[in-house]
Amino acid sequence: MKKEVPIVVLDFGSQYTQLIARKLRESGVYCEIVPYREKIEDIKARNPKGIILSGGPASVYAKDAYHPDSAIFELGLPILGICYGMQLITQRYGGEVVAADHHEYGKAKLSTTSCEIFAGMSNDETVWMSHGDRVESIPEGFKTIATSDNSPYAAIANEDKKIYAFQYHPEVTH
Repeated sequence: MKKEVPIVVLDFGSQYTQLIARKLRESGVYCEIVPYREKIEDIKARNPKGIILSGGPASVYAKDAYHPDSAIFELGLPILGICYGMQLITQRYGGEVVAADHHEYGKAKLSTTSCEIFAGMSNDETVWMSHGDRVESIPEGFKTIATSDNSPYAAIANEDKKIYAFQYHPEVTH
């Protein structure tokens, strides 16, 4: 009998990748962590219901940046990018990622818009930021769904494609 994997987490080297999986499992969602370079055939064989792109210490614009198989974006599955994952999504769809003037590490106040992914949350959440790069411009077809004082694009979405991206780390609570 083939085991269904509701969520595949692609690991880009984030110190929080294991925490993403733990939070999903604590919420009753089964997931598997796989390397970012996992072949598309192996991802499809897991029969996921969604994909999470983890954070990571690299810069997406670096010559040796980590990139997943681009076919993941053609599967029609919901995708959530967290930190580096957000920057990958931004770059993939034509937005711009640059080195931030000020690295952001620590708590930030998040202001959200009315978006289904934030259902049940208040408009004034405290979140954890940990990044040295930032999104300079979002891709066409995406909209800003959350901001913070230091991140005008704290979260973006293309709801038609079911792609969401957070600059912050929702898996981290202090």
